[in-house]
Amino acid sequence: MKKARDIIYSLQSQPQFQKLQTYQCIDTVLSLLLPSVKRFIEFTYIKNAILFVALSHNGGKQEFDNNIKMVKDILNLQKPDRCKGVEFHDIRSFVTHTPRKRQKDTATKTQLDTIPIYIERASGEFDTQKIQDPDLQAIAKEIQRIIVARNQN
Repeated sequence: MKKARDIIYSLQSQPQFQKLQTYQCIDTVLSLLLPSVKRFIEFTYIKNAILFVALSHNGGKQEFDNNIKMVKDILNLQKPDRCKGVEFHDIRSFVTHTPRKRQKDTATKTQLDTIPIYIERASGEFDTQKIQDPDLQAIAKEIQRIIVARNQN
């Protein structure tokens, strides 16, 4: 009976899963970098046998360029097992100027659910006749109507 690891490896080595193998190789190469450099990485891709790394800040690019020689030396000595079918000969970096897309945080959604509903303290008893501007008077009457409606519920 085959082990699960062997089955997964045989599936990943098939041609239709070549992209998966490429991304695993890129993750392996990026794992050689320091965490201070990893936080600047936006995305990566391989094109024309060159691994391109897009960074979010010029300072991150400078740190990446300082550490890239070490990574290249390690890859020249011994290529990781996950990179057997993936070919790239050079690593280049550039700074992307597109803003990061913010992912919707699930924590904020749960925080909104836990916000207590407060009891309306206003009674809606204020004089709107003293307001001379008719537009402001209409707005004040609408606010008064909303407050009274909330107090009745």
